[in-house]
Amino acid sequence: MKLTLYQKPTCTTCRAVYAVLKESGIDFEAVNYYVDPIPKAKLKELLKKMGISARELLRTREPLYKKLKLDRKVLSESELIDLMVRHPDLLQRPIVERGKRAILARPAGRIREIL
Repeated sequence: MKLTLYQKPTCTTCRAVYAVLKESGIDFEAVNYYVDPIPKAKLKELLKKMGISARELLRTREPLYKKLKLDRKVLSESELIDLMVRHPDLLQRPIVERGKRAILARPAGRIREIL
């Protein structure tokens, strides 16, 4: 079953997960979602597979999060997903998808849950 890693290659946790996947010999696809943005429908699917809300996937320490005052705004799930599609910095990472499951591999050791 194909595994997909949604990542930002300069992210330390993403690099650690990438290394674990390489060392394990598992066939996987790495998607740099800054180059290949995650479409809204796919992001909705990933959230469903992870069993979390869009708000739970937001990077709350990101300067853009503070600039947009997202801690003070009441936004729908759809509005939050739209923001994450437009501003990939708002997405926590890395996201690992395999079949019917997806996880936020943060900390990197969580990758073992899906292998």
